Amino acid sequence: MESFHDLVIHRRSIRQYTGELLDPDQVRMILEAGLMAPAGKRRNPWHFVVVDDPETLQKLSEARSMGTAQIARCAMAIILCANPAESDTWIEDLSIASIQMQLQCTDLGLGSVWCQMRGRENSDGVPAPYIVRQLLGIPDEYEVLNIIAIGHIGEERKPYDTAKLQWEKVHVEKW
Repeated sequence: MESFHDLVIHRRSIRQYTGELLDPDQVRMILEAGLMAPAGKRRNPWHFVVVDDPETLQKLSEARSMGTAQIARCAMAIILCANPAESDTWIEDLSIASIQMQLQCTDLGLGSVWCQMRGRENSDGVPAPYIVRQLLGIPDEYEVLNIIAIGHIGEERKPYDTAKLQWEKVHVEKW
């Protein structure tokens, strides 16, 4: 991308992928972007679990009752988790790390989408974070915030139209 503004305009949630595998350098750059994210009191509470096994990706896609089918089709997923006892800003810290990884994906010409796990459940009412923890051997004291599905883009998404920005939601000095 030519500028950060250009990067932000072109970052879209991508749910269709080509099936092509990621290059190890791409994976390293994506993980570096997450590891360099700012965190409250620089505690860096995050842990990232990287999954590219198709069978495991399929099982992860079933952790929620809907909205996660794209995990089964992606080349790689990154599961973001943290121990809330280590940081009271773990949700914010993992959110920032997530968007930094997603922006890095866009800069590399890859697609990604955030799949929320915290506060979600499968069709049987089992909490999605519990299912993910059990599947991946994540310790019980760790909370799973989200999964980022990543892959080579298999759908066309237009950049954001800045003419449609909701400037009425910006307030200066007062509401």
